[in-house]
Amino acid sequence: MVSLVLTERLPDSSLTVFELVALGRQPYTNWIGYLTTEDLLIIQAAFEKTNTEHLMNSKCFELSDGQLQKILIARALAQNTPIIVLDEPTAHLDLHHTINTFSLLKNLASEFNKTIIVSTHEINLALQLADELWLMTPEKFITGSTDKLISNNAVNKLFASDLISFNKTLKQFTINNS
Repeated sequence: MVSLVLTERLPDSSLTVFELVALGRQPYTNWIGYLTTEDLLIIQAAFEKTNTEHLMNSKCFELSDGQLQKILIARALAQNTPIIVLDEPTAHLDLHHTINTFSLLKNLASEFNKTIIVSTHEINLALQLADELWLMTPEKFITGSTDKLISNNAVNKLFASDLISFNKTLKQFTINNS
């Protein structure tokens, strides 16, 4: 029912990228892990949707953090669950790969009609790309559409700091210039 993508590095192994993504099919294989033609088609589609076909024969330890995140997302897609949960999927990525990953997740949610839940500190990107936000403050848990949370000022109260403020026009947090 649920695929999980964590941020931890994988244990040292000689797995190829193909083998790692194929592990997503394990719940559907027989006791010896035999992949059917259908399994192979689903795995291939996961590589195509994440634009990682060129990495299939690489060893997992050869991947950059950004490549590994895409491969772990491909494994979650291959698992073919209605819900994908990702914990800080952009924690070790530069800005380009962070935006690329968030855009990929947004496209996958709409194209495959999946519920994708992302735990992130990238609030500005979440405000731009999420359909619904769950905001956690020390006092309460707030949920709603991005527009609703902006219009009722719930987002403004997310940080109690003189360093940053929320700009409704830009729909993002900005640095206060003193």
